[in-house]
Formats: sequence, C-alpha cells, structure tokens
Amino acid sequence: MKIVNSLKSIKQRDKNCRIVRRRGRLYVINKKNPRFKARQG
Repeated sequence: MKIVNSLKSIKQRDKNCRIVRRRGRLYVINKKNPRFKARQG
C-alpha cells in the first residue's frame, strides 16, 4: 500500500479504483487489481 499526497492521481490509473473513507483516512481500493491500493492521512 502506498501513502500518497494526492489520491486523485492514483484513482485515474485504473477504472475500477474507488475512493473510500474509513476511520478518518482516505483509501483507494481496487478489487480487480489490488496493486493500486493507497492511503492518505
């Protein structure tokens, strides 16, 4: 999992990426291709 400043740039890399908010942190998750996982905050 990468920790990045801008999740928008990671979200645009794959069409299955979703931005999710959990426990005050923002995550990018991708069921089809888990290597796009990222976190912010």
